[in-house]
Amino acid sequence: MEVSDFQALIRGRMVPVGEELLPIGQIGGRVLAEAVVSQVDVPAFPRAAMDGYALRSEETFGADPYNPLTFKVIGEVTPGKVFPGTVGAGEAVRIMTGAPIPEGADAVLMAEATSEDDNVMTATEPVTPQKHIGRIGEDIKAATEVFKPGRGLRAQDLGVLASIGVGEVRVREVPSVTLLITGNELLKPGEKPRGAMIVDSNSIMLKHLIDRDGARVEEIRHLPDDREVIRDALLNAPGGLIVITGGTSVGVEDHAPTLIAEEGELLAHGIAMRPSAPTGFGWCADRPVFLLPGNPVSCLAAYDFFVAMALRLMGGRAEPWPYRPVNYPLADRISSQIGRMDYARVKLENGHAVLLATSGASALSTTTTADGFVVIDQDSEGLAAGDTAKVWLYD
Repeated sequence: MEVSDFQALIRGRMVPVGEELLPIGQIGGRVLAEAVVSQVDVPAFPRAAMDGYALRSEETFGADPYNPLTFKVIGEVTPGKVFPGTVGAGEAVRIMTGAPIPEGADAVLMAEATSEDDNVMTATEPVTPQKHIGRIGEDIKAATEVFKPGRGLRAQDLGVLASIGVGEVRVREVPSVTLLITGNELLKPGEKPRGAMIVDSNSIMLKHLIDRDGARVEEIRHLPDDREVIRDALLNAPGGLIVITGGTSVGVEDHAPTLIAEEGELLAHGIAMRPSAPTGFGWCADRPVFLLPGNPVSCLAAYDFFVAMALRLMGGRAEPWPYRPVNYPLADRISSQIGRMDYARVKLENGHAVLLATSGASALSTTTTADGFVVIDQDSEGLAAGDTAKVWLYD
């Protein structure tokens, strides 16, 4: 199956997870399930944007170092307090940033343009009406839609929610994933390779990527290439989405595809992509199941192209990659063939993208040496040296 068709199949099957109401202190990084509309103006009162003196601006006109003007200081106002009187002719109120503007004043003369002695303030420059005053609703006006559904909440978003008096918000639940890592030859991360045994690198890599995409790993199970053990795990593992790595091709120990076909529905198996060809997708026990190749580069590419998209759709997030694209001329030709997509790792050197590898599905170090990757579209025969390529940066 071509990559675009495979992605369309996934897109048509993914359903957003449920919603939950949470306090704003617990929603960082979560996705809004509903719009947030402010019920208040921010600020809700005119406030000082500078330390200085609140006064009538027209009375400062003409003030300069050679013609200083004086005002009687009738009091002081600080944030959280309201000045009880009214500013009259020739009067000023000492004011701090964030404090409400007293009645009768229409500007704040900043402290740097003044001096004070014995409750008499001397002004050495003029100030225009409304200068250094934060107006009502200047930041956010009442009835404004502050955030739309589907927004991933950042730290500053939480601050805005707090500023408009929101205490709890309805957000998407976090999609949960179980990783089934299959292979008789695999040791767990942290163990040292020995003999014919190799260390599983996929689970540790996938855990980080799943966290990145706003989901969580419910459980990681390391399984032997035993058909009945894999069947039991497939049917009984927790999580709203299952990822199986290894045993996804067509060898005698590749049980996952036929098990899904027996116990559920195998929707696709095999994609026109290098690496990652033995990737699959199906439905079993009322949830989506992805088959990812055991070779680490294939596993990484297949996750980013397919599982990441599924998790982001389930979590109500935007579908595109969280990678930044930059354009660079190629130092080398990248060959491909019509009908196949290629995932080419490149390093940025001397203003060019230098090809490291398009094959080598087990050579994970090519992704750590690389600065990013270039995708050769399925309708292209490749790119020539000197052509401008879109490089998706890993960082």
